[in-house]
Amino acid sequence: MENPTHSLPALFKQLGLASDALSIDQFIASHSPLKPELHLADAFFWTTSQADFLRGEILEDADWAEVVDQLDVMLRKGRVG
Repeated sequence: MENPTHSLPALFKQLGLASDALSIDQFIASHSPLKPELHLADAFFWTTSQADFLRGEILEDADWAEVVDQLDVMLRKGRVG
């Protein structure tokens, strides 16, 4: 299995968000858990461009798709630890 092309901090940077570990943890804590029926890109806290990026990466199974999926899982589970 290949290693992901991009990291979670790189995704946060791509989305224009703070990308240090503490900021990522705070983002997950404040925006989770997502409802099971809600698509990640449809969450209220994204800007239009962020939502379009997330949706496009998943639909196209593009380079960022794996780390977008990772973020989706994290937002559904909430904080771990």
